[in-house]
Amino acid sequence: MIIVVGSINLDLIANVDRLPEPGETVRGSSFATAPGGKGANQALAAARAGAQVRMVGAVGKDSFAADALALLKAGNVDLSGVGQSFASTGTALILVGADGENVIAVVPGANDSVVPGDVAKAYLKKGDVVLLQHEIPLQTVEATLDAARAAGAVSVLNTAPFR
Repeated sequence: MIIVVGSINLDLIANVDRLPEPGETVRGSSFATAPGGKGANQALAAARAGAQVRMVGAVGKDSFAADALALLKAGNVDLSGVGQSFASTGTALILVGADGENVIAVVPGANDSVVPGDVAKAYLKKGDVVLLQHEIPLQTVEATLDAARAAGAVSVLNTAPFR
């Protein structure tokens, strides 16, 4: 089993001819939303590769939650470890220029409510692989690494975003 302890976001993506300068407003050419978050992306990739995957994370009790979880549900990712928070579902505000360059602002929201106690939802055991990243609180990452080591699971940490 692959267990992902991490972020779940809804990406808000606007395409623009060029990225704005500080204080400048530019006109967008298109807008889309897409499920995202480094943790959710890891879980979906592993599930699409044929692995059994459990996600541990959090979404808000808001209109973004269902969209943020949609691809994970469709990919048969076990969402029993995903809780709900009174904070908003995590979002990434993404501007993409015509040249493919982008700027991103992440609002962690519910991802910041993933606490060390949530690691129990992972049901870690020997032979499991645990995937993590730095879009959840550092103390939760550390607690998960400790729990994985104690259970005999293998841990893989994506250190993005850099802290």
